[in-house]
Amino acid sequence: MKTAQQLFAEAKTMVSEVTAREVQDRIARGDDLVLIDIREQQEWNLGHAATAIYIGRGVLESQIEARVPRDAHVVLLCASGNRSALAARTLQEMGYSDVASMAGGFRDWVATGGEVAD
Repeated sequence: MKTAQQLFAEAKTMVSEVTAREVQDRIARGDDLVLIDIREQQEWNLGHAATAIYIGRGVLESQIEARVPRDAHVVLLCASGNRSALAARTLQEMGYSDVASMAGGFRDWVATGGEVAD
């Protein structure tokens, strides 16, 4: 058996992590990337990265294929970077080849001055 923290740590060794600042810089350069917020709906409703699309963690696997091509540059974010690491691992298993988790999540997005919409 594993604890949640062990699962998060394991996932983070298997996926790429990017910082909020790196994502902000890529967006500012006009890089083609899909920023997906996987937090709960009520978290999204309180505020989210302005350029993000919403696909909740609970429906990610069933909705991702219809909304995002497998060859897209995908960055997932949650509140702190744990759920997004697990989700990134899942997308890798589904054949998404360029997927990353945002370390620090939405908290770091806000802390580094990322644009927020509500």
